Amino acid sequence: MRNIAIILAGGSGTRVGGDTPKQFIQVAGKQIIEHSIEAFERCGRIDEICVVCREDYIAYMHELVQRNGYSKVKKILNGGKERYHSSVAAIQAYTDDDDNLLFHDAVRPMVSERIINDCINALSRYNAVDVAVKTTDTIIAVDAEGCITDTPDRTHLRNVQTPQGFKRGTIRQAYEKALADPYLVTTDDCGTVRKYLPEEPIYVVEGENTNIKLTYREDLLLLEILLKNNHNQTSVL
Repeated sequence: MRNIAIILAGGSGTRVGGDTPKQFIQVAGKQIIEHSIEAFERCGRIDEICVVCREDYIAYMHELVQRNGYSKVKKILNGGKERYHSSVAAIQAYTDDDDNLLFHDAVRPMVSERIINDCINALSRYNAVDVAVKTTDTIIAVDAEGCITDTPDRTHLRNVQTPQGFKRGTIRQAYEKALADPYLVTTDDCGTVRKYLPEEPIYVVEGENTNIKLTYREDLLLLEILLKNNHNQTSVL
């Protein structure tokens, strides 16, 4: 059994603006994807890293890995049009159903070693693991007219983060069923397991408010501050 980090880097980043996919934007002296890879490279319990990216960035990723000496990056794969295509490509690249696969958004560069280790620990008891933080805002549901239909109790609501971890056999079975569904619609891997393997419990690891995802240009300034502070703390240690 191995602990394998899957860095999902196939997005186009159109909401951030510019021609460069957001995972390759420079923040705090490095590209976002470099910060994300290094979070798993530093973690002693991660055995291997697999990067899934756009086909036109594969050669560039090989150069980046070699330049930085990322010894744990063993595979660089071509993703696809949809996010789940990247997940499926990674699942198919491995064969041992006992391996732990941790799927992580390349644009969440502040994932902590504590979160990674908690996911690995949870996978000794569960076959599927999510990461989330408590919702602090009131959430409303609206109808097609934009009118409120429900205000769910936020004590039971969470904002999902990554990584999402699975036994390879579990996520493989979920996607085998999903890909056979002509009406497949999925936005994340835990959602796929919940829909297609409804009897499989999904444990939720406590996330962190700093484990933010770069979505909009305004997020860049906050990430700059967080990454610089994190680097300074690491340097002191």
